Amino acid sequence: MDQVQDNWPSVWFAIAGGVVLSLGNLSTQYAWAFVGLSVTEVITASITVVIGTTLNYYLDDKINKAEILFPGVGCFLIAVCLGSAVHASNAADNKEKLDYFSIDSNNGVGTKDVTDSTRTNTNTVDMNDLENGEEEAKAGTALFLIEVENKRAMKVFGKSTYIGLAITFFAGACLSLFSPAFNLATNDQWHTLKDGVPHLSVYTAFFYFSVSSSLLATILNFTFLYRPVLNAPKSSLMCYVNDWDGRGWALLAGLLSGFGNGLQFIGGQAAGYAAADAVQALPLVSTFWGVILFGEYRRSSGRTYTLIAGMLIMFIAAVAILMASAGKRKSN
Repeated sequence: MDQVQDNWPSVWFAIAGGVVLSLGNLSTQYAWAFVGLSVTEVITASITVVIGTTLNYYLDDKINKAEILFPGVGCFLIAVCLGSAVHASNAADNKEKLDYFSIDSNNGVGTKDVTDSTRTNTNTVDMNDLENGEEEAKAGTALFLIEVENKRAMKVFGKSTYIGLAITFFAGACLSLFSPAFNLATNDQWHTLKDGVPHLSVYTAFFYFSVSSSLLATILNFTFLYRPVLNAPKSSLMCYVNDWDGRGWALLAGLLSGFGNGLQFIGGQAAGYAAADAVQALPLVSTFWGVILFGEYRRSSGRTYTLIAGMLIMFIAAVAILMASAGKRKSN
């Protein structure tokens, strides 16, 4: 028991890491509604690397190759800027689609085909689809955007572009701190433990990390059921318990997230937490989900497609450079 008490400074660092991870994950889910899956993940992951990797580099006594590591961090920073530009450009594209759809509705026009190369490629929108529901709206059209807005609990039409970006940047700031906090919990770089007290193992620290993250997530989610934010609908515990639509996917996402965090920490303890931040390559997968499966950025402008391509190229380069900077931790 005395040893557990002597380890409490490290335990609190692990708990703090779980708290900021939980806040970051919850903020990310709100950001998805405003910014979209692809851009949200790229921006949050890039901020996580820019801040978190820099902190971990100095905490790990510079075991990673700085001449390789920091150019990679710079690429992540550029990806953040390009991601913000993608969101702004896509918001302008969607506004143009909806404006044309509204004009056609008021004029009673059955279809609209925008062929001007300077305008967003909205493709043909059939007004009869909205009335009789005979045909599913095509991804990227104004009708598709309206259907998505009607289905989602949180309404985002008419909201400022900056709201989504602010939530995204807050999420990125939170997520950038969980890895350095865990690093401090397992390696005690700030010398908070008494002489002779062993450091927490990765597995012990991960236990406290997971408990705090899960506990805060439970408290916040139940609070927001009854006191929702950002105009989300009010709910109740009974409704939550009875609604299992999509719950299996949510449970799977939680399991994969926990498994990924555990592997990141094991890798960080061996090769340096800065290099382990290469797991932030996850936006490459989320972009596939967002664009291919969920129809994000379909029929957008050439400007938006160019920005997306640039964002992903910088992100891929950044991940490769980060992995190349791996070093080897000295034994304690």
